[in-house]
Amino acid sequence: MGREGPCVHLGAGTASQLGQWLGLPRNSLRTLVACGAAAGISASFNTPMAGVIFAMEVILMEHTIAGFIPVIVASVLGAVISQLVFGSDISFDVDARIGFEVAVIPYMLVAGLIFGIAAVAFTQLHMLFFRLHRYWLLLRFTVIGAVAGLIAVFVPEIMGTGYDTLADALNGVLTLEILLLVVLAKLAVTALATGLGMFGGLIGPSLVIGGCLGGALGLIGGDLMPVAIDPKFSVLLGMVAMMGAVLNAPMAALVATLELSHSPEMIFPSMLTVVVACLTLKQGFGSEGVFTEQLRHHGHDILSDHSKGFLSRVGVASVMNKSFVICDPDLSLGQAKALASQPPIWLLVKGTDADTDTDTLQLMPTAELARWLESAELGEMEATDRLQFSEMNLASYASVEIDSLASLHEASNRLRSAEAEALVVVPVIKSEAKPVLGVITKTNILNYYGM
Repeated sequence: MGREGPCVHLGAGTASQLGQWLGLPRNSLRTLVACGAAAGISASFNTPMAGVIFAMEVILMEHTIAGFIPVIVASVLGAVISQLVFGSDISFDVDARIGFEVAVIPYMLVAGLIFGIAAVAFTQLHMLFFRLHRYWLLLRFTVIGAVAGLIAVFVPEIMGTGYDTLADALNGVLTLEILLLVVLAKLAVTALATGLGMFGGLIGPSLVIGGCLGGALGLIGGDLMPVAIDPKFSVLLGMVAMMGAVLNAPMAALVATLELSHSPEMIFPSMLTVVVACLTLKQGFGSEGVFTEQLRHHGHDILSDHSKGFLSRVGVASVMNKSFVICDPDLSLGQAKALASQPPIWLLVKGTDADTDTDTLQLMPTAELARWLESAELGEMEATDRLQFSEMNLASYASVEIDSLASLHEASNRLRSAEAEALVVVPVIKSEAKPVLGVITKTNILNYYGM
């Protein structure tokens, strides 16, 4: 299994906890989680660009300037710290020039299809074991250890990160039989281990599986095609395609392989192969990669609601209407006329819930009070005479509270679940001096989303 998994979880979890300690809005926590994940990838592989693209492609699932800048800073710092401790050696020693000819394009298309099928096999096998999480943890880990140990007796290359095996594949020292054996064993054992809940990363194993499969296809293709295929070329193609398809992150795979190998000549062929592999996974077999399939299993289909990502980026504090005034259940005629002449948009009228004996706030537009004053027969009333809101029959909104750290997506869900028309935004720590911060209606959210 890969070392980057724990690094990503530690980085994302630490960043999220730090944001919570600082009391940041939850839409900011989303960016911080991406920063932590990018720093983890960058530190574990010494690939700052790939860390940024991975965070934007897999975590945030969007590419915006507001998201890029903090993620870039975090990724660079992760790489700097990693280089200070471990040095800046290249992970894989690949020649600066790798031969590539246009005649190899048919081979790349076929190889991309095979890499896509391998990614489907890994994803389906992983999810098959992932559905067994209901069984006792100790039993699952015992099975993982027993199966991994038994297979490692015959195929020791599956143990550890496997980068030594990948280096041998790049140097062309492994036979076709060994390469295929490593692919099958690594694919099965890694899917078993990650599916049953062992903690580790998928990036490293996907690079090893793809690289060895690419090496095997390179040996086969070299015998079938008149154009010689460099083993390094085929191995790098497999690394890019397998990682991109398994994680549903083609751009991150391209950048990671480029940074790991320092071989810019691989960009064009890698782009073509990873596209074919991802299309095979998505269009051919209807899969969206391991992470998305895991979320779907838990009932979180992040691809079905396009508004979720958009609304999750924005906090309620940046959209709420701050034009309001809190009123007592009664007010003088002079106060009512003053509110109507230079009105705030909303009136929050204090009240008490008869059933629970708790304080409530009734939300109504100030325009309703102005219309009532124009139509009411006030007669000889003095400016100091009292008016009761309960006797005015003003149109009001059914409202519920939401804390100021929530995102617009949470606000939308709160409105829907409470069947309310408006939200009263309150501070996380309530105070008598400032019990309410603003008001958000369903119309505010729809207008912000452009509906």
